[in-house]
Amino acid sequence: MQVFVAVVDGGSQSAAADRLGLSRPVVSRHLADLEGWVGARLLHRTTRKLSLTAAGAEALPRCRQVLALGGEIRAAGASREDAPRGLLRITASNSLGYARLSRAVALYQRQHPAVSVELLLVDRKVDLVQERIDLALRISREIDPNLIARKLAVCESVVCAAPAYLREHGTPVQPQDLAGHNCLTHAYYGSSVWEFLREGEPLQVAVRGNFSANDALSVCASAVAGAGVAMLPAYLAQARLDDGALVALLPAHRPVDTYFHAVYASRRHMPATLRSMLDFLAIHFAQGMVATPAA
Repeated sequence: MQVFVAVVDGGSQSAAADRLGLSRPVVSRHLADLEGWVGARLLHRTTRKLSLTAAGAEALPRCRQVLALGGEIRAAGASREDAPRGLLRITASNSLGYARLSRAVALYQRQHPAVSVELLLVDRKVDLVQERIDLALRISREIDPNLIARKLAVCESVVCAAPAYLREHGTPVQPQDLAGHNCLTHAYYGSSVWEFLREGEPLQVAVRGNFSANDALSVCASAVAGAGVAMLPAYLAQARLDDGALVALLPAHRPVDTYFHAVYASRRHMPATLRSMLDFLAIHFAQGMVATPAA
């Protein structure tokens, strides 16, 4: 049943074999055994794709229920005193991994040295099933309702620029002033519109500039180099605000908040190690990174 569900979720026998650490022939044999036990073909197999038969569509949710119940029985029999252990594969953006997540993982592993962590840092959305990811850290306002997610904390943003840029081009006082500035943007967030709140009222401002990147680290580096005005996550900008390389702007207008979300594949029978990491990250990220306002 576990193989059958993995084949359906992964879209192929090869994907299921990789996810479960089995060979392709073993996966095929388990599917054949299950079909023999059920007494009906569960999958249509072609060279291009797999699809459920009518019997397979009936069997799939029941197999999921049986597997979930089995997991609950095993979890009930496990000692609550067992320390987290084993491998966790976690993905996040490059900037989040660099500025916050790597340190958080190091602190977690001091408490739980039997846990190994593999970080996949990429600036794209990762298919958790296909790439065998246990946990994804994502920054957004809303998460796709089809995903299982836990909101960890607010991710504040700050509009900022280098002192040299401001000396040459002036300091924006109102969000509308950004129309006269070279705005450095993130390709996936705020590429053409920046959103603010003032006294609870929303305000959208169209922005444009000559530099955009799919990585916040690159946008930050460009801002430090004096190329223009950037809207950056506070966790990334704070160190450069503290050392004077960047200056926070528009203190009366707060960029609309986004959130740190933890995204994972299943909430049923969550491994104790993953639950432990989630609880730790919720505390760590809730400590926050608040940008220093402009003087």
